[in-house]
Amino acid sequence: MRIAVYGAGGVGGYFGGRLAQAGADVHLIARGAHLQALRERGLRVRSVKGDFAVRVQATDDPAEIGPCDFVLFCVKAFDTEEAAARLGPLLGDDTAVVSLQNGVDNEEKLAKAIGDRHVMGGAAYIFAGISEPGVIVHTGGPTSITFGELDGQESQRAQQLLACCQRAGFAAELSPNIKTVLWAKLAFICAQAGMTAAVRLPIGEIRTVDAAWSAFQRLVAEVAAVAAADGTPVPPGAQQQALTMARNLEPGGRSSLHDDLVAGRRMELEALHGLVVRRAAEHGVPVPMSEAVYAILKPWAVRNQRTGK
Repeated sequence: MRIAVYGAGGVGGYFGGRLAQAGADVHLIARGAHLQALRERGLRVRSVKGDFAVRVQATDDPAEIGPCDFVLFCVKAFDTEEAAARLGPLLGDDTAVVSLQNGVDNEEKLAKAIGDRHVMGGAAYIFAGISEPGVIVHTGGPTSITFGELDGQESQRAQQLLACCQRAGFAAELSPNIKTVLWAKLAFICAQAGMTAAVRLPIGEIRTVDAAWSAFQRLVAEVAAVAAADGTPVPPGAQQQALTMARNLEPGGRSSLHDDLVAGRRMELEALHGLVVRRAAEHGVPVPMSEAVYAILKPWAVRNQRTGK
């Protein structure tokens, strides 16, 4: 399997590294000091599931790679359109571009750029990030991905990717309802990321304060209400699963939204709470907790975008 990983940060670096370990022909697309370190020293991963290092091809130019079987698309949501415009050299007739991003509208943006037939939806469940150039730190989470064709069909290429993930030793699932999966993940992220970023404390301390945990649950419920109004209901079982996942997270767990806030980096706020607030307004759905979290974090997002990295 020839696989390009567009965006070799925490998500792309971890899963791309595992796939390379298992023998896939993996090419990482990165930039800056991270790219330089990948070229010089390879990819190093410090993981709660065992540290590893692997030599992989790395570049900032998709044209140096050429057509691939799969592209794991792992850029931040605010970079989707810019990165999508550079995907052309990676595409063959049946190439699948699998979005493993936060949010529910990245697939639509990708489809506009490269066509529906090339796009798969996906959700990554992992807490990982770049600790220094060339080094990924994986701190927890289920460490799994779920993906599927946007039309719900069980394609041969989806089965091939599933088998590739299984050989790599991490959990993967093929879903016939990937849009529902994306909204269910958004419900979890908006609660987890929103609360840890707004409170600026880890999930363990949020779980032990009744008012904070109630706010977490209300965020999940609000996103589910917006999803239903938008035409993609999130089943009650999936909402409960989001709460169960939060209860089982390591007490020290935060979120990439929190980490970007405190590090002065651009934040994915608009793809998360911003989208929920906008869709809620379109459908007339009340989302007071989401609006409050958005209002608290928006000044940080503006400041970081103006002055950040």
